[in-house]
Amino acid sequence: MTGRLRPPIATAQTRVKMLWGSDSDHGAVQAPVAIALAAGVVVLIPLLFGAGLVGLDDSSSGTCGAQAATQPGVSADAESAIPASFLRLYQHAGQQYGVPWNVLAAIGKRESDHGRDTKPGSGVQTDANSAGAAGPMQIGIGGRATNNWGGEPRHPASHKTGGVGVDGDGDGWVDVHDPADAIPGAARYLLDHGAPANLYQAIYAYNPDPGYVRAVLSLAASYAKGDFHTAADTGITIGECPGDVAAYTSMPGGVTAKVIAYAKAQLGKPYIWGAEGPDSFDCSGLTMMAYRAAGISIPRTSQTQYRHGKRIQPGTEQPGDLVFFHPGDSGPEHVGIVYQPNNGTMIAAPHAGAKVRYQSYKNYPGGPLGFTRPPYVG
Repeated sequence: MTGRLRPPIATAQTRVKMLWGSDSDHGAVQAPVAIALAAGVVVLIPLLFGAGLVGLDDSSSGTCGAQAATQPGVSADAESAIPASFLRLYQHAGQQYGVPWNVLAAIGKRESDHGRDTKPGSGVQTDANSAGAAGPMQIGIGGRATNNWGGEPRHPASHKTGGVGVDGDGDGWVDVHDPADAIPGAARYLLDHGAPANLYQAIYAYNPDPGYVRAVLSLAASYAKGDFHTAADTGITIGECPGDVAAYTSMPGGVTAKVIAYAKAQLGKPYIWGAEGPDSFDCSGLTMMAYRAAGISIPRTSQTQYRHGKRIQPGTEQPGDLVFFHPGDSGPEHVGIVYQPNNGTMIAAPHAGAKVRYQSYKNYPGGPLGFTRPPYVG
């Protein structure tokens, strides 16, 4: 995750809880104008966020979710390449959370060379990198990465922040730069994104790049003593596996993956009129920032977003498209992000007193006014 932004944990073993209701976002019209993303900047969202959020049922079939939660042995390569202190932490977190320790170790290697990256500005040992990611597992503590850790980078364990931060060594502190805390934080994220049943999906959520997934799994295999099989061994691609990432490739250039990943990362955060993150959103603030995460600038309000995008015929909408509701004098007053067209699910920031959540747009009171697809660079 070094140098990238990461989006909250959605429990992969729970079903989407559909919450309908009249969720008009009338205040969006007067929300502040957004600052456009600098040209050429593509933001990748770090996928490390708060626990206990609503997720999807990942009832995988066949080999797509066939991995077991076994802890492999330690290969000679691992013993020579991984500092003994980090090896113990990877193994402990693996046993505690049921995630293969060698996968955690492979991520730790990719992100910080097992905490040994001392380059200025890396954020591995102090502070954060330019994206706001910090510590040996490069978890967001602010900035463009948003505060995925939860609370301050180092805070008392008694503070319940809703982030992935955890007091792994029982010293009373939750410290993003302490590998004893950061490594189990990463394990919590993987667990809630499909591990151990679907390691490919979980690692892809950690960094939505198939090349990164392959590199992590290859390194994890070299760290394991004996056989270590994953979904990658079967030739399954991310688009063929059921679950959260099944439809991510429907737009060119990875746009869908980044838009959906960012939106999912905000699940459970409160609605506040005029908010654009990182801790709260209104409806059009969420959609604007989700597209900004993919390097695309769209207008700030639901009305201007409706006029900005290409109209999409109902029934042909795709993940990442925008869906609009509640006609007003100047246009729709509410907007959400299409998530699963097959069952009519969207991700939206509904209204004051509610939180970012999954909803049905097909069963939404009054029904959708229309769908648009923001312009993007393929």
